[in-house]
Order: sequence, then structure tokens, then C-alpha cells
Amino acid sequence: MPLPPLLLFVVIRLGLVLALVRYFAGLELSVIGLRSWRNWTMSERSYLVQVVLISNVVFPLALSSSLERTLSEHGLVSLILMGFLPYVMYGFFQEVVYRGLLQTELVRRWGVVGGILTSNAFYTFGPLHANAYAAGWPVTFTSIFAIGLFFALIFKRSGNLWLIGVMHGIGNAYIVGATGVLGP
Repeated sequence: MPLPPLLLFVVIRLGLVLALVRYFAGLELSVIGLRSWRNWTMSERSYLVQVVLISNVVFPLALSSSLERTLSEHGLVSLILMGFLPYVMYGFFQEVVYRGLLQTELVRRWGVVGGILTSNAFYTFGPLHANAYAAGWPVTFTSIFAIGLFFALIFKRSGNLWLIGVMHGIGNAYIVGATGVLGP
């Protein structure tokens, strides 16, 4: 039996994790950094807009040949439904798990440095990146650890999971989804 499409798979996993946080653990989602837009600072709103705008200029320029090839071979609808959306959601899911849940709890228990380094080690070497290493992607533990540490510090400073979830999701959508999944 074939696996369900990645978008459906990720949406179900994300929904399940958020439901468990809310209804099993009895926590408001704001505790893990999912604050409503009205509770964001003006700086957070500005950063989100800047990240979305800049990344949607820089990534297409940097990855233009791969994106053009994928677009010509599969079309815009496939690129969006099989390349962009699942990987935006998957990046967001990773941030919910590793920053929202794990980092929040480990920082509470072990302090800022111990909590961030430990949760980031799980992020780097955990099962959600195992497929990248197994597939032989040109990534290194160092690069994944570094970007994870960047996300961890932004989350610690802002407490806003939406910001890093969107950053991670956009990066995944371009780097993995649009150039790797649909391409040859």
C-alpha cells in the first residue's frame, strides 16, 4: 500500500502533535510559542514580512536553474502541491517538535545553554534529518547544527515559534521540495 501524499502525511502529524499538546498535556499553544498575531510585537511582524519577501527573492535567484527544470518537468501545480506546501509544513512541524516542545522543556529543566544545546543535538542527529544523511544529500552535521542553533537562539529570544517555523519551512520548500523531491 503506498504512503499517503506527503502533504497529507505532514498535516496529520502536525495536527496530531498540536492536539496532543493542547488536549493531552492541557497546555495552551502559546506556551510552546504559537502566540496569536495580535500578541506579536511590531518587530516580530516586521521580521516575518522581511523574511518572506527576501527569501522569495534570494532562493529563486540562487536556485533558478533547478527551479526552472522542476517547473518545466512537473508544472506549477505539482511544484506547489508536492514541492512547496509539504515542505513548508514539514519545516514548521520540525520547529514545533524541536523548539516548541523539546527546547522549551529542556531549557526549563536544564537552563538555557544545556537546554538549547541538547535540543539542537536531537534536531541535528534525530530521525527527522536521518533521511537527509541516508540519501547522501550534500549536507553536513555542522550545517544542520548551525542553522538549528540559529533557530534555537531566535526562538529563545523571541518566544515566537511562528517566525522560525516560517523560516525553516521556506528554506525546506526551496532547498528540498522544489529542487530535490520533484526533480530527477
